[in-house]
Amino acid sequence: MSEQKPWEQSMPESQFEFMREVLGAPSPVGLEAAMTHGVLKPYFEKISLEGWAVHQFVGNAGVVLDSHPGQDDMFTVMMIGHADKIRMQVRSIGEDGKIWINSDSFLPNVLLGHEVTLFSQKPDMPGEWQMLEGGTIEALGAIHFADAETRTGKKGITSKQLYLELQIHGEDRKKQVEQLGIQSGDPILLKRKIKRGFSPDTFYGAYLDNGLGCFVAAEVARLIAERGGLDNVRVLYTIATHEEIGRMGSRVAAGVFSPDVVIGLDVSHDYEAAPGIGDRRMTPQRMGKGMTLATGAIVSEQLNAMIEKSAAKNGIPVQRSIVGRDTGTDGMAGFFAAIDAASTSIGFPIRNMHTISETGHTGDVLSAIWSMVYMLEDMDEQKVTCDTFKQNHARLDTVSPVSWSPVPEQQEN
Repeated sequence: MSEQKPWEQSMPESQFEFMREVLGAPSPVGLEAAMTHGVLKPYFEKISLEGWAVHQFVGNAGVVLDSHPGQDDMFTVMMIGHADKIRMQVRSIGEDGKIWINSDSFLPNVLLGHEVTLFSQKPDMPGEWQMLEGGTIEALGAIHFADAETRTGKKGITSKQLYLELQIHGEDRKKQVEQLGIQSGDPILLKRKIKRGFSPDTFYGAYLDNGLGCFVAAEVARLIAERGGLDNVRVLYTIATHEEIGRMGSRVAAGVFSPDVVIGLDVSHDYEAAPGIGDRRMTPQRMGKGMTLATGAIVSEQLNAMIEKSAAKNGIPVQRSIVGRDTGTDGMAGFFAAIDAASTSIGFPIRNMHTISETGHTGDVLSAIWSMVYMLEDMDEQKVTCDTFKQNHARLDTVSPVSWSPVPEQQEN
């Protein structure tokens, strides 16, 4: 019997706990340092080989682990996960003490009843932060107060109906809230760390999007370091910010470092399990079948071919993920920054995206990690350069026609 590969095995508990720590770091858009500086920077410093360095930025909390700092003439690969999480924000405070919020990129109905954490600055102390727990997101107060259409499901909850319930009571309830330091714009995060799921090798919780991409970047760095590092490829293991509001952080990182290759690391969808979209004829990618590889948009098919060859050589499953004009990930960073870079995006199919119960498969995450390790090692061994890409663009005018051939008959045992 052949030995199981790492992506075919259950994720070790120590690795799962690190993934849980990464995903659990409170890092809403614009306030990502809990993950980048609190979790990943120390981890990068711990696993780094001699000569590696961590870079930081002035205008955002992103970090980059650089395998060959200062060697700007080397062939350079930047792989990018993003630390920022979608969040709710305080809109206003009512006289009754209700804290009215927006739903950002959440469907309003998926938030109801869930515990959250609100982060605010201490009263009269700008720059000093605190957190408030014990609150839940509500809308109607009770079914008894809903109109008939909402009760029957003909009409849904709107973002304007959402508020944070802190159980404030007594007199001057608005003043009570304000005295806590709560202000318009304060971020609110869902409160649920990931747990192992019911089915083998599954897990669920909040913010797989996109702590998983950051986890993959960190684990690829660790494995490359443990395997001795690379001689001919400079790798920039990048944790970007502000992805959820337009992929701002990654374009800054690409602009600063001008990599030759950009690889976005981000979640994708389990379309086969998505309810009610069968008539859309989506690509049949699914959770538990392996990592996904984007094709379309600005994706370099040369780079994809390198990833697929390395994966096939090592028996790693790869699913193609069709994208249109835009990958929707930090794989676009080079083009947004006007950098000439071969680009693509890899992912991990999840269910229930942008909810408190996002669901994934550890095998898909591990297959993404190892595909990147093997691809980088192959690039290093083959001494890939920019000219490798410049001189080998696919020429569809030189391809050969295909003739029909019958399907071979299956022999009976």
